[in-house]
Amino acid sequence: MNEFLQRLRERKLVQWALAYVAAAFALIQVLDIVAQRFGWPEQAVRFAIIALAIGFFVTLVLAWYHGERGAQRVTGIELLILALLLALGGGFLWRIAASSNASEQSASPTKATEITPGPTPSVRADEKSIAVLPFANLSHDPDNAFFADGMQDEILTKLSKIGALHVISRTSTQRYASAPENLAEIARQLGVSNILEGSVQRAGNAVHINVQLIGAAKDEHLWAESYNRTLDDIFGVEGEVAQAVADALKATLTGTERQVVSAKGTENPKAYEAYLRGRAMDNTGYSYVGSSRAIDNFFEAVREDPKFAQAWSAAAVTMSNLYFNGYDVGRSTAEAVRNAADTAMKLQPQLAESLQAHGAYLYRVQRDFPAALDAYKRALALQPGDVDIIAELFFLERRMGRWDEAIAHYREAIARDPRNVSIRVQGAVEILFRLRRFDETRGLLEGALKIAPDDTTARASLAQIEMRLGRLDEADAWLARVPGDLREYSEADARMLLLMLRRDYAALAVFMRPVDQRAEAVLSAGDILGLIRLGFVQRATDHADLARKTFERLAGALAKFPEGIDHVTDIGPMSPLVYAGLGEWTKAIAAAHHQIEINRNDANESAAAKIALAQILAQKGDRDGAIALLPELIAMPSGVTPALLALDPIWDPIREDPRFIAFTKQPVTEYKVPPHG
Repeated sequence: MNEFLQRLRERKLVQWALAYVAAAFALIQVLDIVAQRFGWPEQAVRFAIIALAIGFFVTLVLAWYHGERGAQRVTGIELLILALLLALGGGFLWRIAASSNASEQSASPTKATEITPGPTPSVRADEKSIAVLPFANLSHDPDNAFFADGMQDEILTKLSKIGALHVISRTSTQRYASAPENLAEIARQLGVSNILEGSVQRAGNAVHINVQLIGAAKDEHLWAESYNRTLDDIFGVEGEVAQAVADALKATLTGTERQVVSAKGTENPKAYEAYLRGRAMDNTGYSYVGSSRAIDNFFEAVREDPKFAQAWSAAAVTMSNLYFNGYDVGRSTAEAVRNAADTAMKLQPQLAESLQAHGAYLYRVQRDFPAALDAYKRALALQPGDVDIIAELFFLERRMGRWDEAIAHYREAIARDPRNVSIRVQGAVEILFRLRRFDETRGLLEGALKIAPDDTTARASLAQIEMRLGRLDEADAWLARVPGDLREYSEADARMLLLMLRRDYAALAVFMRPVDQRAEAVLSAGDILGLIRLGFVQRATDHADLARKTFERLAGALAKFPEGIDHVTDIGPMSPLVYAGLGEWTKAIAAAHHQIEINRNDANESAAAKIALAQILAQKGDRDGAIALLPELIAMPSGVTPALLALDPIWDPIREDPRFIAFTKQPVTEYKVPPHG
C-alpha cells in the first residue's frame, strides 16, 4: 500500500484530480449562464455534467498510465483499486441518472386524452413557479379595493409574459388571504415553490406599495421592495416588480420579454384608474351586469387616453362575449367589437392583449375559426402564462372538432390555474361531456366540488350527466342543493330540462313565471331556450292554447334582435323550433337547413341544428325523415343519447314507431376521436 501511495504522488494524481475538478466547475458555471441566455433545456446542462463526471474517472486512469515515469506494468492490487474506482464512479453516475429519469417520469404529463380529476396540481413545483396572492387594501377608503386588485392583476399579467416562469392564474389565488400563515400548504395546493405577497395603500394622489417574494418551503424571504409613488408616476411599477421577481428567481428574460414587461400601457392617471376598475369588475365572474359595467370603464379609459391599447383590447373581448351570447344587443354589436379590436391592433399589433382581442373578433363575430386560432396562438406565444388565452384556445378548438388539442389546452389551463373551479367545470362540460365521456366528466366535476363544495354549476352539470343516462332521481339529488330561483344559465337550464323530461308542466310554468313577466326585448338566450322547452311541454300536456301564446311571444322576441339571431350561440340553431311550434313547417324546415349550413364548421352548433331539424320533422309527423337522422345524432359529439330520446316529449309524435324504440334501447357510447382530431 505504501508503494501504491508513492506511485500516486509520482504520477501527481491528486494534482490532476484537483485541476480537473476546478476546470469542470468553471465550465459548468459558463454552461449554466449560456443555457439560460439561449433557453437551452435543463437536460443539456445535465448531460454535460454527467459527461464531465465520466471524464473525471477517465482522466484519473490516463494520469495513472502516463505519469512522469511513463507507462509501467501495474500490479494486481493497482488493478483492483482502479476497478473499484471505476465501479464506484459508474454506480454513482447510474444512481444520478436513475433518480433523474424517475423524477422526469413522475413529472411527465399523461396522454392528452387523460385528465386528472382531483384538486391536486398536475405539474411539479419547480424553482421558477410562482403564485401571486391577493394584495391587501390598506387604504382607509374601502372603495379603493379595486386599486389593490388591479395592481395584483397587472403584476400577474406582466409575469405571465415571461416564458421562463410558471405563473398560477389569479382565479386560483383569490380564495386565499392576503398574508396567510400556512404558506407551505398553499404552495402545495397551487403546485408552486414561491409566493408573492403585497399590499397597496392609497391616500389621495399618493400610493404606497409593499411587495415581498417568499420561498414557501422554508418560509424564506427572497426579495422585498417598497414603492412610494403618486398617481402621476405609478405607471410601470408592475413591470419593475415583475423584472425584480424574475431576477430573484434567476429567470432570464429575452430581449423582447424585457421590452414588453417594462412597457407602460398609459401614462394618464384617469385612464389607468378607469381601466383597473374595469378589470376588477370583469374579474368578479361572468355576468351581464358585471360585464356591462366593465365595458363602461374600459370606454372611459380610452376616452381619457385614445392610445391605451389594453383598454381597447379588454373592451373588445368583453363585448365579443356579450355579442356571442345575445346580451347588450344595442351596444355590443359586430361593428363595435370590430372597431375596438382593430384599434388595439393598429396601436400595438405585437401586444398579446391586442392579438387576443383580434382573435375574439374573428372567433365570435366573423366565425373565422382558423384565423382566430392563429391569432390566439400568436397571443399565447407572447404571454405564455395567460390562462384566459389558453381557455379561448380550447373553447375554439372544440368548436373546430380538434378534440385532442382542446383537451391538451384544457389540461394546461388546469395546471396553471389548479384551484379555478369555473375552468375545471367549463372545460369538462364543453369538451369531455360532449364526447360522452361521462365517467371522466363526473370525476372532474366531483373534483371541483372538493375545492368548492357548494359550486352550483358543478352540481347542475352532474345533473345533466344523469339526465343523459335517464337517471332522473339522481339528477334531482344533485339539483337539491341548487337554489330553485337561480337564474344563472347552466343551473336554470338543468332544472328546466329535468322538469321537461318529467313532463311536470305545473312546476315548469312556476319556474318560468319570472320570464313571462319580462319584456320581449330583454329576454336572454337562457330565457328563450327555456320558453322553447315550456312551449313543447305545453303541447305535450294538452295546453295547446298556452303553447301557441308562448311560441308567438318567442317569435316576437327573435324579431327584436337588431343583427338577427344567426350569430347568437345556442339560440340560432334552436330558433327554427319556434316556427315548428307555430305549425309553420316550411319555414321551420328551411330555417333548420339554413342553420346547418352556416354552422357546418362548428362541431357544437351543427349538432344542435341537426337535432332541431330531426325534432321539427318528428313534430310534423315525418317519421321517415326524423328517424333517418337519428344514427348520426346518436354517434356525433354533442348529439342526443338514447335516454333523451326515450324521455323528451318533443319526440312524442314518432314515439310508437318500432324503429324509434330501437334507438331508445341502444347503449350510450363514447365518441371516438379520429386520429386527425
